[in-house]
Amino acid sequence: MTDHDVVEARQAEKLLGDLRQALLRLHKTLLDWERGGYERIHGRQSSNDLLNALLNDPQFAWLRPISQLIVRIDELLSEKTPPMRNDVDAVVSQVKTLTSPNAEGNIYERRYDTVLQEHPDAVFAHRDVLGLLKEERAAK
Repeated sequence: MTDHDVVEARQAEKLLGDLRQALLRLHKTLLDWERGGYERIHGRQSSNDLLNALLNDPQFAWLRPISQLIVRIDELLSEKTPPMRNDVDAVVSQVKTLTSPNAEGNIYERRYDTVLQEHPDAVFAHRDVLGLLKEERAAK
């Protein structure tokens, strides 16, 4: 592995780690917002009940792509070898897709658009993720 490869691998790991943290904050914000709506209908939920709803209730299904992306990043970061550039590019592409609100789009895009309209904390978390994408684009 050349010095350039080592630097690139470190940059990729840092980017993935930073994206993971930003996505965790975003996910928590989205989950808190969805939980509020869920509890208005179903009443206060225990942690176990909320986890069950998150995994099984259709109201939370739109959050699963971001959950799965965080798991994918965890897998890439836990591998013994540095992540491949195409894996990092695929993660970045998926992050871009999952942070693209669209009032006329698919269910995820519509829910994401709604949460950004209704929940200021989501706007800040969204901004943080986009900032990392902008830094990544500038570094290329």
